[in-house]
This record gives sequence, structure tokens and C-alpha cells, in this order.
Amino acid sequence: MDVKKIVVIVEDVDAARAALLWALQNLLRFGDVVTLLHVFPSLNSRNRKKLRLLRLQGYQLALSFKDICNDFFNTNVEIIVTEGDQEGARIVALVREIGASALVVGLHDRSFLYRLAMSHNDISSGFNCRVLAIKQPAASPQLRTQTSAATTPDRSSNLDFSLSQIEIDRLE
Repeated sequence: MDVKKIVVIVEDVDAARAALLWALQNLLRFGDVVTLLHVFPSLNSRNRKKLRLLRLQGYQLALSFKDICNDFFNTNVEIIVTEGDQEGARIVALVREIGASALVVGLHDRSFLYRLAMSHNDISSGFNCRVLAIKQPAASPQLRTQTSAATTPDRSSNLDFSLSQIEIDRLE
């Protein structure tokens, strides 16, 4: 059985958490690898303290997504936090480098997919994998992770996704 590499974009929005849950419930198989990818914005000034703070905040956010993954049995998780552009070129490059079979993105108003589509005529040629943009269910409970494991609800049964929530299967 081939191991799939699934990249999930980490953003501090509920749509990104919903996308991760959807991927864990619908794409993940035993042995597959989930790569949590957070790209923080490049700064014009090379202020080392600001860059360090952005990297740390991104890593902490990715760890909160890893906590969601830990609720699923035997999930192999990698975390990548890196600096990049707002248009998504860095994301495209990393997804290609990783050799992902799927890229899962939470679809929201500020999604990099919209910016990427606006800045490039043909964005489908940039990805070498399926791109799944998951829209958060309208009546979904808050997906913010809680700090105490004792008070964390069973996330695997909180959301019921259907294929109608997939907005983009492949960007073409």
C-alpha cells in the first residue's frame, strides 16, 4: 500500500480546523503522513525579533492542529513552519517538494487560493496533486482547541461533512 502525503494548510481560522478534521475523517489511511504547513508573511524589514515571534506563533498554532490529529489513532504528523509570500507561491513550491498527493485548505474570505488565482492565470499547473478546499459547515460548533485534554470533546463525532462542502476538487 502506498503511503499518501496529505498537506493541510495551518491558519488561525475555524475553516482551517474544519479542513483538517475533514482530511482526518475522509482522506487519512493507516500509515499516511499529514504535513501541517504554516506559512507566515515575509517582512520587508529584517527584524530578527519579529521574524522569531512570527515563527514561534506559527509553530504554536501548528501544535494546536497536531493536538487535533492526536485524537485520531496512529496519525503520523509532520510540521513545517516557514516564511513566504501572501500569494501562495511558497505553498505551491513546498507542496511540490513534499510530493503531496493532496493539499487540503480551509476555504474562507482571506484564503491564499483566492490570492493565488488573482495573481496567476493558470494555477492548476503549479500543483502536482489534488487540491481540496473545504468550506466550514454553517452550523458547526466552534473548533478552537482547548488546553485541557479532560475537557476536550470527541472531535471525531462533532462534525458531519458531506461532499457538498468540497468547493474545489482540482484547480483548473
